[in-house]
Amino acid sequence: MSKLIANNKKARYEYFVEESYEAGIVLVGTEVKSIRLGKVSIKEAYAETKEGELFIKNMHISPYEMGSSFNVESLRVRKLLLHKREIKKLQGLASQDGYTLIPLQIYLNDRGLIKVQVGVCKGKKLYDKRESSATKDIERKLQKEFKGKAYE
Repeated sequence: MSKLIANNKKARYEYFVEESYEAGIVLVGTEVKSIRLGKVSIKEAYAETKEGELFIKNMHISPYEMGSSFNVESLRVRKLLLHKREIKKLQGLASQDGYTLIPLQIYLNDRGLIKVQVGVCKGKKLYDKRESSATKDIERKLQKEFKGKAYE
């Protein structure tokens, strides 16, 4: 059972998620403490491959209050840890037109390690966004009706 730390709701609204991968992340000690406190944001973050490695950019980790001189820059580029074949596959998928790599969530796994779920995403058009929000509204109304009838 994993503990969710940060979720990128905007990503699921803005993009179709084709595939997702679990990746480790290279962090400094004070960054780990800040993430465990939930002081992380992946709303504007994205991932990209460079020279056979995967990096996450624009992920904001607030400086740890007790960190003093050990704190690092909050928006620095961080390396993601995946197998070589997975990185090559992601690189091939991301190079296709309209696809990008976006972090979907950050969580603690069962062993207490911080993991990032990276999705291969394709951008939605405006009509797709309208359609997905309409289906969510319908589902919400059905759930409300179902709840009301269950008690009668």
